[in-house]
Amino acid sequence: MITTPYGLISNENYQRAAQIKLLICDVDGVFSDGRIYLGNQGEELKAFHTKDGFGMKAIMQAGIEIAIITGRQSNIVENRMKALGVTHIYQGIENKFNLYQSLLSDLNLNKHDVAYIGDDVVDLPVILDCGLGIAVFDAHPLVLKGADLITTTKGGFGAVREVCDLFLQCHHKLEMIQGKSE
Repeated sequence: MITTPYGLISNENYQRAAQIKLLICDVDGVFSDGRIYLGNQGEELKAFHTKDGFGMKAIMQAGIEIAIITGRQSNIVENRMKALGVTHIYQGIENKFNLYQSLLSDLNLNKHDVAYIGDDVVDLPVILDCGLGIAVFDAHPLVLKGADLITTTKGGFGAVREVCDLFLQCHHKLEMIQGKSE
């Protein structure tokens, strides 16, 4: 077992994490707590945690790419991810597995190069196929059962940062991260 800032992780999962070149993330329930706030005028609000943004920027600086695959379409997500420097943003996707396979081909990666973090059953096919399938702490029970790794943090409360910190630790860069909160 390997000690991380969030607890222990198996040697096998640590080695898998060290191979990751692309982190694919769901949005609702991962970057947010899964709730969608709708105003009387039809406006939609989501809360994003700055810890996640900081972690994302840090792993991108370390050479790990990030892709977003979400079933919903939202200008909020587009704006947030572009502000963080994410270039692979796919919204309104019904079949995440097909897009995942296309990304593998387009980016010339194999499944062992990819980690995926999700929270619900639509994420499960990719979680089961990729190199490191990750569920947030409060994910659906079937996702928790199928994941290689479960965060200690709930979606929307720094779960993505927890994963980013693991990747940084594997690359011996956790103590070196600098920058500003995003």
